[in-house]
Amino acid sequence: MGKQQRIAIIRIKGKPGLKKSVKDTFDLLRLYKKNHVVVVSNTPAYAGMLTKIQDAVTWGEIDEATFKMLLQKRGKLPRKKPLTEQYLKEKCKMTLEQFCKEFMAFKKELKDIPGLKLFFKLNPPVHGFERKGIKTPFSMGGVLGYRKEKINEILQRMI
Repeated sequence: MGKQQRIAIIRIKGKPGLKKSVKDTFDLLRLYKKNHVVVVSNTPAYAGMLTKIQDAVTWGEIDEATFKMLLQKRGKLPRKKPLTEQYLKEKCKMTLEQFCKEFMAFKKELKDIPGLKLFFKLNPPVHGFERKGIKTPFSMGGVLGYRKEKINEILQRMI
């Protein structure tokens, strides 16, 4: 494998009709509901989880600009308070820009921000999902499965 990357995993399907093992994997990843996203490192452990839940999620490599937008607009602290630049300066002694750079370089993790919720709630995408809908793999014109850098387009439509 080349250089390590961060991947964003978006849950597409809801609860009904999922196997228990798939539900457990969702809980481990903190993907509790539809349109939730987590950002994780691309390790073999997560790759194994992805193969288990690939029929209910879409994922790909997230870039720094999209990640920054995600933190700014969708980062939540306890009691549904938004994550602010001021909070980051107080707790982590760095700006949002610096944190995003260090996070993408694997020097920092999301749990280094005290109290930050480790998943992000999103809206359904503006202009909907791809043409073939949420039951077809991305490679065949649908939504599910691996979508490389194209994940950033759909994330920006959902934030």
